[in-house]
Amino acid sequence: MASKEEDLIQDYVESPMKQTMLFKRTLLIVSISQIFGGAGLAAGITVGALLAQEMMGTDAYAGLPAALFTLGSAGAALIVGRLSQRYGRRTGLTIGFFVGGLGSLGVVVAAVMNNVFLLFLSLLIYGAGTATNLQTRYAGTDLAKKNQRARAISVAMVSTTFGAFAGPNLVDTMGKFALQIGIPKLAGPFILSGTAFIIAGIVIFLLLRPDPFLLIKAMKAGNLEKNREFDETSAATDLHKNKRGITVGATIMVLTQMVMIAIMTMTPIHMGHHGHGLSAIGLVIGVHIGSMYLPSLITGILVDKFGRNFMAIVSGVTLLVAGVLSAVAPGESLISLVIALALLGIGWNFGLISGTTQIVDSTEPSKRAKTQGTVDVFIALAGASGGAVSGMVVASSSYATLSLVGGLLSLILIPIVFWSRHGR
Repeated sequence: MASKEEDLIQDYVESPMKQTMLFKRTLLIVSISQIFGGAGLAAGITVGALLAQEMMGTDAYAGLPAALFTLGSAGAALIVGRLSQRYGRRTGLTIGFFVGGLGSLGVVVAAVMNNVFLLFLSLLIYGAGTATNLQTRYAGTDLAKKNQRARAISVAMVSTTFGAFAGPNLVDTMGKFALQIGIPKLAGPFILSGTAFIIAGIVIFLLLRPDPFLLIKAMKAGNLEKNREFDETSAATDLHKNKRGITVGATIMVLTQMVMIAIMTMTPIHMGHHGHGLSAIGLVIGVHIGSMYLPSLITGILVDKFGRNFMAIVSGVTLLVAGVLSAVAPGESLISLVIALALLGIGWNFGLISGTTQIVDSTEPSKRAKTQGTVDVFIALAGASGGAVSGMVVASSSYATLSLVGGLLSLILIPIVFWSRHGR
């Protein structure tokens, strides 16, 4: 079987036309899987905090579900990255989605049993789905040229919009379905999450062949064999630039993730305290997650045209505006919350695509998937920190304080970009 795969990859190595066709086909396959992955991600996020609040009877730990599944996604990102580096994207992403699906179904069982320990364990495992959904964006860049990378990332991400918007808006429907089959209402969306993640894994397993990452590794190895002359000074300079690019790209994504997760996690709780029902909460989170992904096509063009650093600054400013608006908006105003959470999603989108593109620009295929997985670990840990702290900040102060601090924190992106341009 391995020999057949190698022969197939060799056919593509020797045919630029086949490489172009595979690049386009990979984007289509990734897009299909992202539609289901987005639904799995969004449905769980929408009610995770509410489920913990109901089972534990307090708001203080309502941020724990986001913290747990983002912490779980940290471990999963590392494993998926290493599996992808060694065996290809197909293997790494398939396993990640399947594990995430099992975690989602574990949450349902925990809710039925009213078992908080099982809930927390299942949320950790559910994190594998969120990590894999995020790492799938890299698969579209493997065969992309440098001036296509941001757009390749954006094509994958924009597809997530369809599932991401549908997931939260099916919360009520899935809740009613859950009640009909004897399952707690708030566990219903996790049935959708589990099913969606497993379908995403099946799509990747069946269709992502030949593996684009294994192909680009084979192509790079062939080029190295042909070009044995080695300029040590140039290599040292490139290594220094690449390390800085990885540092800057990772920092951009870590900060935007932390700010976004913190504010997003406590928004359903904040809305519940002001009399909003599940349908209104689903609408706000649906618009927010749609805003995280829908602008991607435009963002990709902007990142490729105006540069990674410029769009990172725009990300920081957008997140600041979102944080201020969340802080000052009346809790009863659905429209204000929709706008604030939409801006929060757009700011995250700008940061994620500009940061991701920096990472791809700064890595070689021999270490790319492993590095991408490691960077996503830090992104997940940042999200876990934001989710864990958010509930405590709101419990001890207010949602407005949380939002304002998050917005101000995002301004750190500006000196980071300045350092990347002028640092030595």
